[in-house]
Amino acid sequence: MDVQVIIQNDFEKWMNAIGYAESTVYASVNYVRDFFVWLENLPADRHGTPIKELNQINNQVIKTYYEYLQQRANKKQSGSLSNNYIISNINALKRFSKYLQVTGKASIEIDIPLQTITTETKTVLTREEVKALYKACENDILGIRDRAILSVYYGCGLRRSEGIALNVSDILLKEKRIYVRKGKNYRERYVPMTEIVKEDLENYIYVARGKILSFKNIKPEALFLSMRVQRMHGNSLILRLQHLVSKARIEKETGLHTLRHSIATHLLQSGMTLEEVSQFLGHASLESTQIYTHLSHEC
Repeated sequence: MDVQVIIQNDFEKWMNAIGYAESTVYASVNYVRDFFVWLENLPADRHGTPIKELNQINNQVIKTYYEYLQQRANKKQSGSLSNNYIISNINALKRFSKYLQVTGKASIEIDIPLQTITTETKTVLTREEVKALYKACENDILGIRDRAILSVYYGCGLRRSEGIALNVSDILLKEKRIYVRKGKNYRERYVPMTEIVKEDLENYIYVARGKILSFKNIKPEALFLSMRVQRMHGNSLILRLQHLVSKARIEKETGLHTLRHSIATHLLQSGMTLEEVSQFLGHASLESTQIYTHLSHEC
């Protein structure tokens, strides 16, 4: 069984085709890879047969893995794995099971009788975790750009596609606003920025981005540029965020949309009204924003 081909290619392509968020795809592939690494070191099953085929994986194997996760030490910090991390693992295996069933490769039963495992929740970072992400940014070109990425997706709460589509001309530093040209359902809006966000974006535009532009004799409009002086896309942005998440030792499944969830929750906790947060996020109705009232009480 060529596990690596299945995990890295077929499963990832299937998730992308279905329309899962990039952060979910990225994390799910890693979680499933970890599962197969564990599986390779698992003793033979009750029939004395090593597990080498997909059809040998049953619900008992999944339960054994779940018990292993509950007992496993946290590699990044003291203590055990967080409940959220374990839930994310099991949910990733559920996605993998669905992929196998849909594509006719195998049928893996996953029945973990715990209510917390059956539902997926929005991940929200604490203020301390957000500070850790900023602290993880270096002072070089990439680090300055990383701070700008955090400022756009956390500081201004933009959607993934909105941040990707930004041009440098959309950053109105004097007015301390960002012009979102390509919002959801083609709605345009202006998003305010704090003085700290302004400083981070100003530093990126005039220092880091300026150095990146010097690599080639071209002047692209895109705000976020790769080292090849091209517009950064979703995969590149999520990889930079995952780099910061790893350095900050954050166990939560974190993507660009997680930053949006987090700023919305933090704004409500700070006393901003539901209407103000809704306008900030660019929601068409208050119903889309009301989920954060629940999250703000949980955090």
